[in-house]
Amino acid sequence: MAEIIKNPELRYTADNQMAVADMFVQFAPPPGNRPDDRHPTIEVVGWGNLATEMKENYKQGDKIAIEGRLEMNTIERDGYKEKRARLVANRLYHVMATDSTAPVTSMSAATPSEPPASSAKTPSAPRNEAPNFEGEDIDKIPF
Repeated sequence: MAEIIKNPELRYTADNQMAVADMFVQFAPPPGNRPDDRHPTIEVVGWGNLATEMKENYKQGDKIAIEGRLEMNTIERDGYKEKRARLVANRLYHVMATDSTAPVTSMSAATPSEPPASSAKTPSAPRNEAPNFEGEDIDKIPF
């Protein structure tokens, strides 16, 4: 979970005009850090339909959850090699906190327009009970 600190920028690849968007997010500091500690930031990249969704539905200040993979790149700057991490997103979720202790996530594409279905009673999961081997010959119990 992170906060967007730079609005998504949409571009297209030169060869096949595939959409690619990137933005920067900031993660909350680990518990116990001082308030003036630097918060970690990382670039988030989305491709194709996700890229256009990033540009249309997300903006600076939004709190999001990101599902994807971490990618490490080595770049050369002024004769020095530098490693940079970026997150290649597969899915993004808006995070809406109802209070400070219970964050609720929902998919950004999901917009509830109908009331929830009636609350029909769902069957409960079967209980896992320990088998009862009383009265059986212990040598005949398969293990």
